[in-house]
Amino acid sequence: MINKIKTLGKFLDQPILISKLDKSMPKIMLGGGVFALGKIGKDIFEKKDKSQEEKKQEFTNKALVLTFAIISSLLAPKIASKLTKRNPLESYNQIVNNNKKIINEYIKNNNLSEKTKKILDKAKEKTLNYKEVEFLINNSDKNFINKLIPNPDNIQSKDIFKEIGYLSIYGATSVVGGILGGVGADIITKEDYKKRVPDKINEGIYQYLANIFMCNIGAGGALAILEKLNIDSKGKRALGMTLGIILTGVVGGSKIANLISKKLINPLQKEEPRERKPELVDLGLHTDDIATVSLLSGLKWIEPALPVLYSVSGYKSGIGYRN
Repeated sequence: MINKIKTLGKFLDQPILISKLDKSMPKIMLGGGVFALGKIGKDIFEKKDKSQEEKKQEFTNKALVLTFAIISSLLAPKIASKLTKRNPLESYNQIVNNNKKIINEYIKNNNLSEKTKKILDKAKEKTLNYKEVEFLINNSDKNFINKLIPNPDNIQSKDIFKEIGYLSIYGATSVVGGILGGVGADIITKEDYKKRVPDKINEGIYQYLANIFMCNIGAGGALAILEKLNIDSKGKRALGMTLGIILTGVVGGSKIANLISKKLINPLQKEEPRERKPELVDLGLHTDDIATVSLLSGLKWIEPALPVLYSVSGYKSGIGYRN
């Protein structure tokens, strides 16, 4: 069972697979956005307490918010990489050139079966399937496999805050994009758009602190402690970071976010503000914390999927979701 999991990890960590997923993300986000709009439209137009014109305005509003959330989430990795001076993911051409060099050298210096050569020729430019990866692992030199499909980086404490900074700017870009989209959509479709702004800011604060920033801090802090204790096991590190997320993000983040809203944003509202309470649906948003744990654990395959996860927080901020 352990060997199967390790093989799956190698399969997912193929640089070419990661590169293709990253390149395909705009199409994936577009497809997901169209699906989400279909669901949103169905819910809106089935309402019986609103006129057809009101339904059209609500649908237009939410479509604009979703569009801004998706666009900002796709731009987020470029913005975060530039601000933190973090190296972006390798391009497909860079990976292919590296693969060809590694594979040609290995074939030249070893007497390999025809099946092995055939799989390696494919690996130069294409993604291998699970069975092919498993075959190579069982029939090739371990050092060669680790060159072709590098093991996850064991991130050290000196790198933690750079990664946290990257993820936090990433999430902030999605949230700010969602808020700007929401305000713009309200200006176009609502007459009372000004009084809706505080709810969007409040929700943005909640999403950022409770679902993104404080969770990153919790994961990073736990990782630093585990390193001090000389705990290198990826399983134990992942568990420790998850506990850090629960304590600082899920519990502490929501309290801090509501306190900031109460002291700074709520006084601007003329009507009684609605406090944001954690609810079951928020647990779904903490899927991005699994990504945080994975990324801080050195698993690269999760990184291209971050726009999907963070766009949820951007959308909820843009519509001013308040329970």
